Amino acid sequence: MMADITPILERADANLPKSLDRLFDLVRIKSISTDPAFKADCRKAAEWLVAELNGLGFTASVRDTPGHPMVVAHHAGATADAPHVLFYGHYDVQPVDPLNLWDTDPFEPGLKELEPGRKVITGRGTADDKGQLLTFVEAARAYKDVHGSLPCRITILFEGEEESGSPSLKPFLEANAAELKADYALVCDTSMWDRDTPAISAGLRGLVGEEVVIKAADRDLHSGYFGGAAANPIRILTGILAGLHDEDSRVTLEGFYEGVEETPAQIKAGWETLGQTAEKFLGEIGLSIPSGEKNRSVLELTWARPTAEINGITGGYTGEGFKTVIAAEASAKVSFRLVGNQNPEKIREAFRAYVRSKVPADCTVEFHAHGGSPAIQLPYDSSLLNTAKLALSDEWPKPAVVIGMGGSIPIVGDFQKMLGMESLLVGFGLSDDRIHSPNEKYELQSYHKGIRSWIRILNALAA
Repeated sequence: MMADITPILERADANLPKSLDRLFDLVRIKSISTDPAFKADCRKAAEWLVAELNGLGFTASVRDTPGHPMVVAHHAGATADAPHVLFYGHYDVQPVDPLNLWDTDPFEPGLKELEPGRKVITGRGTADDKGQLLTFVEAARAYKDVHGSLPCRITILFEGEEESGSPSLKPFLEANAAELKADYALVCDTSMWDRDTPAISAGLRGLVGEEVVIKAADRDLHSGYFGGAAANPIRILTGILAGLHDEDSRVTLEGFYEGVEETPAQIKAGWETLGQTAEKFLGEIGLSIPSGEKNRSVLELTWARPTAEINGITGGYTGEGFKTVIAAEASAKVSFRLVGNQNPEKIREAFRAYVRSKVPADCTVEFHAHGGSPAIQLPYDSSLLNTAKLALSDEWPKPAVVIGMGGSIPIVGDFQKMLGMESLLVGFGLSDDRIHSPNEKYELQSYHKGIRSWIRILNALAA
């Protein structure tokens, strides 16, 4: 049932100073998951979250894994038939190097005014993901302060290895599937369109990573003595890579576009209202001309179309000066971003078959897989999506928009595949939050209105 929301929002406003104190306490914990030196800090962050959640009436515990611990918490809803949601976030953070580029201590958070009326919270993890996950926790706090209960049944899962590949996550989901399964998942590790426009990410591109190594002669060769007669693996490899795209920048692999659907016209029309242009999007990085499929907008290219990108090439002599050799081998790392119902394994096999067909008979090729996951697409007419869209639009100056994401969040696919749950991706980060970089920040408005937004979303879901 829907509660009177006004006093809950007022309580969130009144709680804000102490909410910030709690966020500062969490940010001060150096929970860097990639560095073994901070293992104790990762556990400390998990224990801090468990203490906060238990204090709010959740049944919360630290769950050990072969790596850093998980935090799992449960809370009953206001009624026995209230919807059940699983909220996911991560408490670990990226390393802070290079430290000399930070304006302030990365683990001593504070408030900074960028311009009149615009304050930001500074520190490592403020945006990715401690500030984001605490918007939900603080929303639950305000709700309980006013009504003594929560409108939905809530399970919380906070992990401590997201920034280091989540090696413990899948085994943990498999072992605890019955406990963690809910009606749907809520994921906060995403962004808004701009400072005044909230966004729901309806699509995530999948990913296939491949490394290919082509070997020719049994050693590097003198390019004068053998040049013109001996196979050159760099030449073979670059020719193969060049052939991955046609003159219209479409990927040439057989069957590559199977499962790729056109974005609905009304969705593309909505994207056009956002005012993004190729000049604006690419101008920020010193470019101006889109390189993808012809006659597609930059938002469609980055949110709704598949890609093949060459991420690195090695081979031959690359040191100082010059060395006239024909390399014995050359390698490349290639990634494919997937959309719709593209099958990662079919894409991998199509790539390998294509490469094998181009390698001369006296040369060899090796492949090394580097992960693969399908795309995620929430139906554009999903009632879950539309409920959240209306709730967000009530909170922010501008109506919520439905966007795509060019990147991948594997946990969303795991929730869908392993737990049978759709995910609602709502976050309040901004593109200039400098996540993974020095001087990370989180807008104070994002934190404050993020709390209020989750109050509205939970209230709407309960109705």
